Amino acid sequence: MPKMKTHSGAKKRFKVTAGGKVRARHPFTSHILEKKSPKRKRALGRPTVLSKHDAPRVKRLLGEGK
Repeated sequence: MPKMKTHSGAKKRFKVTAGGKVRARHPFTSHILEKKSPKRKRALGRPTVLSKHDAPRVKRLLGEGK
């Protein structure tokens, strides 16, 4: 059976940390920013850790174990 390929879209958007957590960008950061407070926009700019329920799906797309 051939090797599995990593998902090109996923590898551009997610990164697995050394501890095995999946890091991603926050949603709601690209437009309609005028009504959001500066504090909220700053917080959304920092990466977030995906929930433990979403992480296995992303890891499978990235080829990280099962």
